[in-house]
Amino acid sequence: MKPTIKKLLNRRSFFKRAAAPTAAVAAGSFVVNADLEGAMQSAPQMSRPSNLKITDMRIATARAMMRAPIIKLYTNQGLVGLGEVRDGADKRYALMLKSRILGMNPCNVDQIFRRIKQFGGHARQGGGVCGVEMALWDLAGKAYGVPAYQMLGGKFRDKVRVYADTTVSRDPAVFADRLLKRKEEKGFKFLKMDLGTRLFPEDSSKYLTQPLGERSAWERRSVMHFFTGEELTPAGVEYLANFVGVVREAIGMDIPLAADHFGHIGLNSCIRLGKALEKYNMAWLEDMVPWQHMELMKKITDSVDIPILTGEDIYLKEEFQRLVDTHAVDIVHPDLATSGGLLETKKIGDLAQEGGVAMAMHFAGTPVSFMANVHCAAATDNFLALEHHSVDVPFWEDLVSGPPKPLFNNDGFVHVPDRPGLGVDLVEEVLKEHLAEPGFFEPTPEWDESPSNDRLWSLNPSPEPTLPRKNAVRKLLDA
Repeated sequence: MKPTIKKLLNRRSFFKRAAAPTAAVAAGSFVVNADLEGAMQSAPQMSRPSNLKITDMRIATARAMMRAPIIKLYTNQGLVGLGEVRDGADKRYALMLKSRILGMNPCNVDQIFRRIKQFGGHARQGGGVCGVEMALWDLAGKAYGVPAYQMLGGKFRDKVRVYADTTVSRDPAVFADRLLKRKEEKGFKFLKMDLGTRLFPEDSSKYLTQPLGERSAWERRSVMHFFTGEELTPAGVEYLANFVGVVREAIGMDIPLAADHFGHIGLNSCIRLGKALEKYNMAWLEDMVPWQHMELMKKITDSVDIPILTGEDIYLKEEFQRLVDTHAVDIVHPDLATSGGLLETKKIGDLAQEGGVAMAMHFAGTPVSFMANVHCAAATDNFLALEHHSVDVPFWEDLVSGPPKPLFNNDGFVHVPDRPGLGVDLVEEVLKEHLAEPGFFEPTPEWDESPSNDRLWSLNPSPEPTLPRKNAVRKLLDA
C-alpha cells in the first residue's frame, strides 16, 4: 500500500526535527573551532615548543668561590634558559658557539649538542659546550613544563647526597675542627679534605725530596707529576697519614672521608701513601696522577685497598669508557660542566654502571650549575655523591630563587626540584653585587656570525651559491 500524503508529510517533519540538533552541533563546532583557533593565535607562543627558536646569547660572570660565567639563551617566545660555563673558564668558550646555534630549536638538545661538541675539550675547554647544553635543557623543560630529570628518563631518587670540601690548614687540629663543624653544624654526611705536600711545614726537606734546581712558575703549574722529581720520604708518608689520623679522631670512623690534591709526586709515592692510609677507611683517593695516564692509575688501583677515582677534567664519554674498560679506577668522577652536560654525564654513569663502577660528581660553581648536577644525579642509577664547594660563601643560595630555602636541610642531602627545566631563577639584584668582571648580560652582536666551515668531513659543493652565514641566520630567525 502506498503511503498517504499525510503520512509522507509527518515522516518529512520527523526527519527535519531529527536533523536540527545535528545542524546546530555542526554550526556550534564551527564557532568553537574558530574561537579555538583564534585563541591559539593570541595565546602566548611559549605553548608551542615546535616553533621555539634561539635568538640571542648573553653572559654575566659571577664570583661565588670560583669565577663562573652564567649564560642566558633567549628565544622568540620569551623563554630564557640558564646555563653556566665551568668555574675558572673563559666565557668566550660559550660565546663562540652563539653563531652556530642561533635560529635552532632548543628543544632539540641532542641535535644541537652534536653540532657544537667539536668545539669543546678537556678541563675548562669543555665549559662552553656544557654551559650551552645546560641552558638547552632549561629551555626544553620550560617549554614542555617538566623538570630536566624527567627528560633524562625520570629519577631514581627524590634527594641527592652532597659531600663538602673544606679549606686547608697546616694545623691538623684546626683542620679537623673545620670538618667536625661540617658534620655537626651543617649536617653533612660525607666529607672531603685536601691531603698533600702543601700541608708540610715551610721547611719540607725532611718530608719531600727536592727537585734538581729551582723550578719556574710555568713548571710548577704545567709539568706533570712524574717529571718534577718530587717524591715523599718515609717521614713525609708518615706525616700525612698522621694528619688523617687526627681528623679521624675528631670526626669518627663512620662518616665517609675522601681526599685529593696530593701534590706533584711520583707514582711510587702515591702507592706508599695510599697503603699508609688504608687503616683510616677512606672513601676514595682522588686524582693521584693525571687522568691521561690510565695505565699508571691502574697500578695504584691494583696496589691500594682504597677506592681510586678520577674524571673531573675529562670531556665526553669516550675516555671514561677507557677508564672503565681497563679497570683503572673504582669510581668515575665527572664534572658535568666539563664532561658534556646533563645527557652526556648520565650516559657516563650508565656505561660505568655496566662495568661495575660507581659515579660521584665533581662541582664548584653557582646554584645554576649545581641544580643541573642535581637533576643529572637524580636520573643516574649508580650515583654516589655530589660535591659542594661553596659551603662558606654566605650569599651562594641567594643567587637563585625557586626551590625552598635553605637548599640543605642539615641532613646531608638536597631535594630534587620539580619545577620546569633546571628549576631555578636568577635573583639579579644579588648577582649584580657579586660580579667578577664588568658587564651584566650585555648584547653580544659581535658573536652573531662566523665565517668558519665547521664540517668534519668532505662534501660535494652545492651547485647553488651559499648564503653568507649572517644572512642564513637572519633568514632562520625571521622565518
